[in-house]
Amino acid sequence: MPLLTSDRKDVPVDNSPADLATSDPDAPDPGIADPGIADPGVADPGIADNVDWGLAASVGRRIARPGPRITRYTADAARAELLDASVRAEGPVRDVTGLADGLAVPTARVLDRSGWIEAAATSMPAMLSALPDPAVTDPAATDPAATDPGATGFDGTGTGSDTGDREPAQRGGGLGAKMAGAQAGGLLAFLSSAILGQYDPFSADPETGDPGVLMLVMPNIIAVERQLRVDPSDFRLWVCLHEVTHRVQFSANPWLADYMRSNVGVLTDADDDSVAAMVTRITEGLRGGRPREKGVIGLMQLLQSPEQYAAFERVLVLGTLLEGHADHVMDAVGPAHVPTVATIREAFDRRRSAPRNPVQRLLRALIGMDAKMAQYVRGKAFVDHVVDAVGMPAFNTVWTSPETMPLMSEIDQPDRWIERVL
Repeated sequence: MPLLTSDRKDVPVDNSPADLATSDPDAPDPGIADPGIADPGVADPGIADNVDWGLAASVGRRIARPGPRITRYTADAARAELLDASVRAEGPVRDVTGLADGLAVPTARVLDRSGWIEAAATSMPAMLSALPDPAVTDPAATDPAATDPGATGFDGTGTGSDTGDREPAQRGGGLGAKMAGAQAGGLLAFLSSAILGQYDPFSADPETGDPGVLMLVMPNIIAVERQLRVDPSDFRLWVCLHEVTHRVQFSANPWLADYMRSNVGVLTDADDDSVAAMVTRITEGLRGGRPREKGVIGLMQLLQSPEQYAAFERVLVLGTLLEGHADHVMDAVGPAHVPTVATIREAFDRRRSAPRNPVQRLLRALIGMDAKMAQYVRGKAFVDHVVDAVGMPAFNTVWTSPETMPLMSEIDQPDRWIERVL
C-alpha cells in the first residue's frame, strides 16, 4: 500500500513550550505507502492465515514509541487542519493529474501510532490473501532486458483513543502463528514511527463502506515538521497532496488494487519448493549475475521461483510508479497552494540522503526501507521525464491496463516506455 514514510536522522527539534511537553528523538522523516482494494473473498490459506494478527496488533501497540507529547489544544487543531487539508488537496491533485473528476471526496482518518498499528494489522490479511483464480498479466514477458478502518483519534499522548469496535482477526492458530504475530507486531511498532500517511485500497471505509482508506499519522507529521523547521500548515497540506494522489490513482483506476493483490498473492504462495530446487535457484542466480536489489529484497529475489520473481518485479515497478507519480504531483501543485514547497522539498530530500549510523543502516536494509526510498527517486524521475516529453494526458495512458505499465528496464529509460506504449 502506498505509504509516506520518514527517514530518521537527528535534527534540531522546535521545542515550543506551549505545545510540546517532550520531543521524540527517534521520530522519523517522511516517506509514503502502497494501495489495494478490500475483497473479503479469500482463496486458499496462505501467509495471512499463518499469522496471529490480533497478537501482532497487541504487541505493536505495547512496544511502539509514543511520539511527541503535545497539548490537547494543539492536537485538536492539528487534527482539524489535517482533515481539512485532505479535502483541500483533492482539487489541485485532480487538476494536475486529470484523474477522478466527479468522484466523491472521502473523509481521511487521522490516527496516532497505536491507531495505525491497529489499522495495518486489520489490512494486512486482506492484502496478503490471494484473489480467487487470479489472472495476472505479465508485461515483463515483452521486456527484452528482463503498503485502515478502525481509525483511532489522537489523544495527544500517543496512547490512542476511540479505537472503534473492529479488532484484527486472529486468523492463524498455534505456536507458529503466535511467533509470527509477535514478529509482525515488532515490525509494525518500528514502522509506526516512520509513516506519515498511507492510502490503503484493500480496506473499506468504516463510515461509507466504499473501498479505500486514507490515513494520516498525526504525531509523526508533527514531529517531522518541527525537526525540519518548516511551516506546519504548508507541510501538512504537502503530505496530504501525496496521499490524496494515491487515493486518486486507485479510485480512478479500480483495476490497480486487484492487480497489486494478485501479484502479492503469487509472491506469498504457500506452496513450498523442495530444498534442492531452492538451492539450485540460488546457485544459478549467483552464477548468472541476474540484477538484484540490495539487502533483504535482493535475497528474496534469489530465493524466489521464476513466477514469484516476475510478480516481484511487477509489484516493485507498480510501487515505483505510484510513489514517483505522487512525488511529482505534490511538487507540481506548486507555490500557489503550498507557498514554501521549495523549502520543504529541499529539507525533505536532505533528510532522505543524510548519513545514518550503522544500526539504522542495518535495520533499513533488513526491512527494505532503502529500496522504498529509491522508489520515490526513480519513480519521480520517470514521471517527470514522460510528463515533460508528452504531457500529463498522454502519460495517463500508463493507467490503462497491466500492459501499459512500465517494464523494469523502462523505469530508468522512460523513452523506451514512450516508444512502446504511446
